[in-house]
Order: sequence, then C-alpha cells, then structure tokens
Amino acid sequence: MAKPTPLSGFPEWLPDGRIVEQHVLDTLRHTFELHGFAGIETRAVEPLDQLLRKGETSKEVYVLSRLQDEDGAGRASSEKQLGLHFDLTVPFARYVLENAGKLAFPLKRYQIQKVWRGERPQEGRFREFIQADIDVVGAGELPYHFEVEAPLVMAEALGALAEIGLPPVRILVNNRRVAEGFYRGIGLDDVEGVLRQIDKLDKIGPDKVSELLVTECGATEDQAKACLALASISGSDVGVIAEVRALAESHGAVTELLETGLGELEALIAAASQRAPGVVVADLKIARGLDYYTGSVYETVLVGHEQLGSVCSGGRYDTLATDGKNTYPGVGLSIGVSRLVSRLLSAGLVRATRSVPSAVLVAVSSEEQRAVSDAVATALRARDIPVEVAPSAAKFGKQIKYADRRGIPFVWFPGTAGEDGAVGADQVKDIRSGDQMDADAATWEPSAEDRWPRVVPAS
Repeated sequence: MAKPTPLSGFPEWLPDGRIVEQHVLDTLRHTFELHGFAGIETRAVEPLDQLLRKGETSKEVYVLSRLQDEDGAGRASSEKQLGLHFDLTVPFARYVLENAGKLAFPLKRYQIQKVWRGERPQEGRFREFIQADIDVVGAGELPYHFEVEAPLVMAEALGALAEIGLPPVRILVNNRRVAEGFYRGIGLDDVEGVLRQIDKLDKIGPDKVSELLVTECGATEDQAKACLALASISGSDVGVIAEVRALAESHGAVTELLETGLGELEALIAAASQRAPGVVVADLKIARGLDYYTGSVYETVLVGHEQLGSVCSGGRYDTLATDGKNTYPGVGLSIGVSRLVSRLLSAGLVRATRSVPSAVLVAVSSEEQRAVSDAVATALRARDIPVEVAPSAAKFGKQIKYADRRGIPFVWFPGTAGEDGAVGADQVKDIRSGDQMDADAATWEPSAEDRWPRVVPAS
C-alpha cells in the first residue's frame, strides 16, 4: 500500500498531543459545571435549509448524502438534504425549540462536540474541529446580568489553563446596540453590512474597510471615517464610555439605542474590572459579522499570539430561537478548542509528562510465568494504578529499555523462586533514578505526580 497523503484541515494529534487536548477539555468541562452549566450533545447533522439560513456560511457547509440514492432520483432538494453542522449554536437553537416544554429556564448549557466547516485550512483553522460552547437561554426574556456572567465564566475557564502554560487571555467586548445606534445616528441604514465590513478590520486594514463601506454600504467618506473612529476606541475601564459618547455627540449621533448599549457596556466593564481585572477590554471594533447578535459581542485573543485571531467568541442573541409564538433569547460564547490546542502544541508551550497512561510496566520473566505478571497488574489496576504487562519475556534489560521508550517510569519485577523453592519479594525499579526496592502489589503506590500523565508548561 502506498504511503497515504495527509488530508489538510483534519487534525490528528499524536498520543501526547491527545493528552494535552483531553486535559483542556476536562478543565473547561469542570469550570462550566462549577458555574451550573449542564452538558448536552446534539446530532451532527441538521436540515440543509436550516443551516443555510445564515447566508455567508452556505459555502462552508458539508452536505451529507449517500453514495447511491435509493430511489435513483439524484440529489434531493435542499429541504430534504442534511448537512454537517458548522457550529453548535444553530443546532442548539433547534434543540431548545424541540424540547422547550421539558427544559427549565433560564437554561445554562455547555456543549463540547466536533463541527465541520469547509473553509481553506491554515494555521489554527480546520475543516473538522472541536468547539466548546456555553449559553444561557431564557424564555421570553433574559436579564442583562447573564451578558456579564458568560464572558467571566469563559475567562475563568481559560485562566484555569494558565498553570499548564496557556498565555494570558484578553476578552474583547463590544455592544451591537452601541454600533447600530451610532451608525443610524450618522445616517447609515445598512447596519448589518457595516458590521460585516468593520469585522474585517484586523484582516484587511482600515483603508480597505473604508473603501468597502463606501462601495458596498453606501457610506460617504465622512461616514466611513466616523465608523472607523468608533472602531478605534478601546480600553479596560469605564472611561471608554465617555469617549464613545463624546464621539457620538460630535457627529450628532446620540440615539436612544446607543445610550442603551453604552449603559450595558458600562455595566459589563465595571463588573469585569472587579472580578477579572485586566482580562476584559472594551474594543469598539469588535462587530461579529453574523446577523443574529443583538447585544454584547465578545472575541478572545491570546496575549502574544494575537496573529492567531480569536480563540473564543460569541454574544447576545434575542431572536435566534423562536417558533413564532415564543422567543428564547440567549447569550453564549464558543471556544475553538482545536485551534487552542494547535497553538499550544505548535508553539511548544505545553507538554505531556508521558505519552502513555501506564505508570508501571510489569516485567515477564518467562512466558510460563506470564500469569504471575498478569496477577500483579490486576492487583495494581484494582487500586487505580495504570499498568501494562511487557509484550515479551525478553531479557530484563530490553524490557527496561521498552519502558523507557514509552516513558513509563516504573518497572515491576515479580518475585522468583530460589533454589529452596521459596519465592522472593517483588521489586519495583524507578528507571529514571535507578532506585529499586521491595514492593507489594497490595500496598505500593507511585507518587501522585507519576500516577497519571500530566500536562505541564514546556519550559
């Protein structure tokens, strides 16, 4: 068989990388549950017409179909076709509508699953990747304080990864009401179009965005300059609010909607400065191009790795989940776990202490005595010590080398019978230090640091 060609955009970690990924997932899950978020899982597919409702994502959807249609009719209509979900928000909205009568609101949910997105693979961007979402959804209404809580929960979850080497994070926040109120105040009606262009600032720069505002959104040169002036405002304290208000006043753009958004943004910044000083920063260029956001919006970057882009984003949405009679507003954020893990590994920021779970290799003196080694392994596993038995009864030196190659710290030697028939004591060897001592499988314990592989800073 010819050597397979790698498939770009579908990450596959080596065993030690998988240990890092699992540690990240476990840490996120633990933090979410500490804050009362309940875990759910939704199906991998959704009706294609539901996925295509979001417009710009249509080119990214993977369509699910059988190689051969049962009826031979060819490709079905979009109403009958299924597509792999490209995020976890659209399926969650459907889940809420289908189960509303069985759920207690406000619903606090977390969801950690793979998603698929047909975009061009590049560093940190994949076609198949894991997302970790949290959302709070209300029935009919959702108090604003959840817009404050959600990013702070994410800040805590990411902060919990600092001990393994994750760089500091900055959660950049804005409020769509501020942006919409300002744009309408200066005479721009294509708010969604303006937001989509402003969302491109970090990618294409202000000159190109200004050009697009004029050509695509009907803005004048002065209106485009005003939009860029708003986007240039940032800061980690409530002084940002006065700066935005002053800009709006200078353009005659103080509207009721803008004032509402400023009040909400001020509450978020004030709370964040108390609970997570320096982590949450108001940044008026954060727009989030998707059209379902209606209030606070968030993007998260790794300090020193800003070129990677946002590793966590989200916002407030008021009408994503509605059945025409009932509306379920919510707020949520999503972490691109695969993007995060990719950077941790590629930048050499973290490492696993070993690539296998085994803390002990039980040596085999002869194939006739393998059952003795198996019994030792069973006794150790019964006390939650991960163990494997040597694959062959080679010379002990070779078995020790085998353990060393796999990163297993201890080798166990079952006692052997002497000339008088008495069986000697078992011994365990720490192959890192060379220390060897008598041991009993019913009582011996490895150190806490050696029991399971750990994820630690690489330095």
